[in-house]
Amino acid sequence: MSVRVVAIANQKGGVGKTTTALSLGAALAILGKRVLLMDLDPHGCASVHLGYFPENVTVSAYDLLLKGTFDATLWKQAVFPALEGKMDVVASNVRLTELDIDLKARENKGVLLKELLEQATGDYDYVILDCPPNMGVLLVNAMVASDLLIIPIQTDFLALHGLRLIFDSIRLLNKVLAKPVAWKALATMFDRRAGACRRVLELLRNKLGGKMFDTVVGMDTQFREASARGLVIYDVAPDSRGAREYMALAKEILAA
Repeated sequence: MSVRVVAIANQKGGVGKTTTALSLGAALAILGKRVLLMDLDPHGCASVHLGYFPENVTVSAYDLLLKGTFDATLWKQAVFPALEGKMDVVASNVRLTELDIDLKARENKGVLLKELLEQATGDYDYVILDCPPNMGVLLVNAMVASDLLIIPIQTDFLALHGLRLIFDSIRLLNKVLAKPVAWKALATMFDRRAGACRRVLELLRNKLGGKMFDTVVGMDTQFREASARGLVIYDVAPDSRGAREYMALAKEILAA
């Protein structure tokens, strides 16, 4: 099969975006898929989690996008092994915040990532994009390049308000794209004991219907334990609820 690009994005922070990118990537790798995680968030949480600190990364996602055309040598320098070789990563750089200015005069700047990935990712089955939490050239590139946009939604009433931002962005993009952005929402940080969480989940399912994944990701302290150790949940608690839920998500995606 050809490579499939999955973007993880929400214009509200703290919804489990990076956890989803890392855990989904690891689950797909366990299922035998070749996975590349590309950290497009200037905060670089996924990169740091995997042990690639900005000061130690000489070639990052910033360099690849600034170049604007595929450069095999540069690409090779940007790709690093992660999780003991289970998947690869292209690290972030804080200079990604400057791309809106750096690319201001560039033609077709919204398709740079799509064109790059089409030429560079023949060795992978899945590319996971951990996206920035704000609209700009980075998020536009990620959404345009994606075959599937996953929107993690914390099961909290305040999180519902933030949904309007990304849905507005999708609508704007779909007005100019030949092929509309395919997306699905993922309920995260679900606390089964809390009535408010159950009401939000019911509201989401009623409103979004088939645009919601069946999988619901609950609260699990093992995610924090994994993060503290620079690992993913499958390395510290493979039989935990969180591990099972992200494996279910991976299987949903494979079955689509």
